[in-house]
Amino acid sequence: MSSTGVKMEQTVSSFIGKPVKMLIGKNWVDAINGATFPVYNPATGEVLANVAEGRKEDIELAVKAARSAFEEGPWARMTPADRGKLLWKLGDLLEKHLEEFAQLESLDNGKPLTVARAADVPLAADLLRYMAGWATKIEGSTIPISVPYTPGTKYLAYTLREPIGVVGQIIPWNFPLLMAAWKLGPALATGCTVVLKPAEQTPLSALRLAELIQEAGFPEGVVNVVAGYGETAGAALAAHPDVDKVAFTGSTEVGKLIVQAAAGNLKKVTLELGGKSPNIVFKDSNLDEAIAGAASAIFFNHGQCCCAGSRLYIEEAVFDKVVDGVAKIAEGIKVGDGFDPNTQMGPLVSDEQLNRVCGYMKSGFDQGAKALAGGEKLGDKGYFVKPTVLTNVDQNMKVVQEEIFGPVVTAMPFKTTEEITPVANDTVYGLAAGIWTSDISKAHSLASKLRAGTVWVNCYNIFDAAMPFGGYKQSGWGREMGKESLELYTEVKSVCVKM
Repeated sequence: MSSTGVKMEQTVSSFIGKPVKMLIGKNWVDAINGATFPVYNPATGEVLANVAEGRKEDIELAVKAARSAFEEGPWARMTPADRGKLLWKLGDLLEKHLEEFAQLESLDNGKPLTVARAADVPLAADLLRYMAGWATKIEGSTIPISVPYTPGTKYLAYTLREPIGVVGQIIPWNFPLLMAAWKLGPALATGCTVVLKPAEQTPLSALRLAELIQEAGFPEGVVNVVAGYGETAGAALAAHPDVDKVAFTGSTEVGKLIVQAAAGNLKKVTLELGGKSPNIVFKDSNLDEAIAGAASAIFFNHGQCCCAGSRLYIEEAVFDKVVDGVAKIAEGIKVGDGFDPNTQMGPLVSDEQLNRVCGYMKSGFDQGAKALAGGEKLGDKGYFVKPTVLTNVDQNMKVVQEEIFGPVVTAMPFKTTEEITPVANDTVYGLAAGIWTSDISKAHSLASKLRAGTVWVNCYNIFDAAMPFGGYKQSGWGREMGKESLELYTEVKSVCVKM
């Protein structure tokens, strides 16, 4: 039993009760040098599990296994329909183990168990099934061509879409299981092989998912999972000369390092990076819905969302009503252990993240910001911080310009649509945005002017496996989910045959 009375699944306690190994080829192995690293429960700060620490030499073995599987193993000969069946089976297995994975996510990341059950695990299973359907629909096309310098000669020209090869995938700690699914789904649907490195803070669900990948029947070496630190395992994977593509989700700062590392062999790169998303509330919106939506936009997943609505702009006539409403919701949020069924917000993921968020709040206060709610850490045990609403802020403050990645929103008034558009776009990021209005023409007009990869209107944080997600500007390259993600795991080959 956990301290909150929720019974831990036997499979969970068994999995974390012994040293957790990594999957390379068909084998579960220790690190070559025998190193391990601790994984902490963010609700208590105590060690949750010990995991094999992969480094450059382990990445080398994993890449070799992935290359062999891509070029020589049964995966290379498998039909698209059979690939799809394996992905669908993996989705089914994940759903079968829903409670186990929800508990792992809650223990490892800190998120409420209720949220992991309702969102993280079902969305991951849905993504795998969605991508399973695409496996048989990755098509080329025929091209009518006219060659002026060979008159009278006919040609058949067509394109093939082929898997890009061995893919290194590096995922973050805020949605560990879901990000693994976002990455693995399109790579496997297209026929690539993978070396996956989960975040060192939250490697458990990805490693447990690797066991299900084996159970589903994926051939050896198709998916390899190596846990370790970014500076060692992640850097080695991004720079490896036999990796054909690297896909990274995380901070913009690390994304730039990934690009530099990938330059050695000019491997393909996709990046889903940071954000500082504007959430814009007009006076003609349904204010009750807008207030609740604005709170959810920043406080969901403890504010540890790259698309969090962290800059709240409110039309001046309703500023006090909206900001007071959001602050009231913030003060009423139950913060606690994710295993407590009453918890609405868990701890931040780590001591490092807690210090980062508290440092940003201090910076805001030093520059004149006021906390209408929250503004400080909570308790002496675990990595908890109060949901925070900051007012008396301006565009030049660090808390407005830089990504905090915590439950901290800055609220500012505006007067006109014309005024808010350049202000909303005044950021190096461009991941997401929100608009709250009853005027649909205004919504469409403003949505077209916002430099963001996703614009939500009268809603926020709505995701679907079919809807591409990614950013403009320094929020990344490429897209996750949807048909667009599959195109980023393939190469296009032109074939021209003289008739």
